[in-house]
Amino acid sequence: MKFTGELSVKAPLAAVYEKVRDARFFASCVDGVKDLAEIGPDQYSAVFETKVAYMKFAFKVTVAVTRADPPREIEATVEGTPRGIVGRMTATSITTLTEVGDETKIEYAVDAALTGKLGSLGQPVLRSKAREMEKQFAARLAAAFQPGGAAT
Repeated sequence: MKFTGELSVKAPLAAVYEKVRDARFFASCVDGVKDLAEIGPDQYSAVFETKVAYMKFAFKVTVAVTRADPPREIEATVEGTPRGIVGRMTATSITTLTEVGDETKIEYAVDAALTGKLGSLGQPVLRSKAREMEKQFAARLAAAFQPGGAAT
């Protein structure tokens, strides 16, 4: 299952890259991420809790930054297992940043595979959840670059 999208932030490319590359800041922009811990260079573990359709899920996830080309691109892998049900989630993401005037355009592509009960929900439900998460992330990232935000 592939997800793509883009968003813009009114901030310089290098500043946006630094924020996106900061694991703690990134996690703070994603609703439901808890217990983030660095387990190695560019490797992290966390718990991700979310509600999809009528079901709540909690995943134990590991994230590894597999490639970084500052300040333009970041590639990462995510692997997770849901708590309490059989299944698995794996994903690869590529994030590309481009300076456009006084804004930075962020384009992303995620290739995800889900097995077990979560995989049975279907693509339309999961795409809707991905769009909801994108909106939250974009709002929190943009807020960091406002006066009084986390970037000041």
